[in-house]
Amino acid sequence: MNKTVRAAPLAALEELRALLGDRLSTGASILDEHGRDEAYTPPQRPDAVAFPENTAEVSAIVKICARHGLPVIPYGTGTSLEGQVVPVAGGLSLDMSRMNRVIEVHEKDLDAVVQPGVTRTRLNDELRATGLMFTVDPGADASMGGMASTRASGTNTVRYGTIRENVLALEVVLPDGEIIRTGSRARKSASGYDLTHLFIGAEGTLGVITELTVKLHGLPESTLAATCAFETVDDAVETVIQAIQCGLPMARIELLDEVQMRGMNLLHADLGLAELPHLFLEFHGSEAGVQEQVATFREIAEAFGVRNFDFATRMEDRNRLWAARHQAYYAAKALKPGSSGVVTDCCVPISELARCIGRTKQAIAMSGLVAPLVGHVGDGNFHLVILVDPDDEAEMTRARELASSINRIALSLGGTVTGEHGVGTGKKKYMPAEHGAAYSLMACLKAAVDPLNVMNPGKLV
Repeated sequence: MNKTVRAAPLAALEELRALLGDRLSTGASILDEHGRDEAYTPPQRPDAVAFPENTAEVSAIVKICARHGLPVIPYGTGTSLEGQVVPVAGGLSLDMSRMNRVIEVHEKDLDAVVQPGVTRTRLNDELRATGLMFTVDPGADASMGGMASTRASGTNTVRYGTIRENVLALEVVLPDGEIIRTGSRARKSASGYDLTHLFIGAEGTLGVITELTVKLHGLPESTLAATCAFETVDDAVETVIQAIQCGLPMARIELLDEVQMRGMNLLHADLGLAELPHLFLEFHGSEAGVQEQVATFREIAEAFGVRNFDFATRMEDRNRLWAARHQAYYAAKALKPGSSGVVTDCCVPISELARCIGRTKQAIAMSGLVAPLVGHVGDGNFHLVILVDPDDEAEMTRARELASSINRIALSLGGTVTGEHGVGTGKKKYMPAEHGAAYSLMACLKAAVDPLNVMNPGKLV
């Protein structure tokens, strides 16, 4: 870890201290907390951590850092999975947690204006009395700014879209400290470059998001969750493909393979589900519409040998089911106590999903590692949690090789090396293979917007 403050940023830190007072921290525990995320990227301490409370402060902070060449790394809740918030070149970690207000909710227009430190659960708590909901659900209680920066998605994506489809406008502080607004509250526009979506998924390399205008959706009249088991992963995946291709408006379709289900039962003994490949499902709509969706899905599933259909209609039962799904990482680790999880993901066209998972399963078997599989299969995205002893370098090497092979499989099938986790440092090396000459254009955009390379250097491009 970087434990010493280099000479270059000392003047910057003095100016930042004068601006922020005790909201600039160089305490060891704070630096350690902001030197890592949930990835296997080696931790690296920042030189300091700043806690701004408004956009004007963010602008002033960035101007100071730009003058002194001090890197700025925006930080949300630290739940990213590819090293996005690790300050690989040192610098200032910009913790946005104090910018956590829900500024406005426009019920009639189905949108809300929020600061970047608002978490998705906090926003939904604020919306509880309105009959509206924010639908992007990556599992972790991530911040809105972090979700936008990493182009997050999750279990609801198949019905409601990713964060990309649910952000209308942004306020952004550029690398020179200038404040700009992109987009508007209008639902569509043909006016100029789509700058809003330039910053969605930019991972803090082009600027700091300080405000978001996001879409909201009405709470469904009726919600029904269900689980069902299959003899093979192929049968489960083919059921999903058929359901999507026939236009069934599923709200959630999650796949958990038989290895993952073994871990689920270790962590959640009360689930009592068979250790077979499972689909976790949710249906939204009118009461009659939900029943029609269930009947159609059951008919499709029966053609692929479905078994053990279980339904959850009460809110507490649905919440218990999805809480268990969101704890899949910890359930996976229960299969190998004391292990760490090397987490990776990919995404392919839905028609290639069965082939991609089949080849992935073969790669896992050849590696000799334990790697439970879970996925948002309704949109062709799945994840592996590769279990390793972090002190066993040979195992770590095999895990990295397995993750690399999954990326190559996805690209060979017309997919992407990440449908959800983002690039950071962990998947940066695969970008030329996925994007070709377009990757050079990304580098040109980075150089044009951030010529001093102050914003989150070493990530994405």
